[in-house]
Amino acid sequence: MKRMLSLAFLSLSFANSMAAIQDVTLTIENHAFIPKEIKIPAGQKVKLLVVNKDATPAEFESKPLGREKLVPGKSTITINLGPLKPGRYPFVEEYHETEAAAQGVIIVE
Repeated sequence: MKRMLSLAFLSLSFANSMAAIQDVTLTIENHAFIPKEIKIPAGQKVKLLVVNKDATPAEFESKPLGREKLVPGKSTITINLGPLKPGRYPFVEEYHETEAAAQGVIIVE
């Protein structure tokens, strides 16, 4: 009986931790990020879904987050983040990083 309760508790803990993961979508269209700012909670894991609506590839890069990932044209990738400390984490679309539209920030509160 004790073993069954332990397994039930572990299953519930795992389910609760999985439910805590939040999905956030970032879209690239015409080499621009939509939205430019993303707010996520501090101390929690987040799945960042990067959707590239352009036909050409893009590259999501954030040096503060230590992430650099190719996003093929007309596709979606997932970037796992966190848990992160409060702060601002800038990112760019590396192939067009000098353009203001290809820059954004993740704000962790």
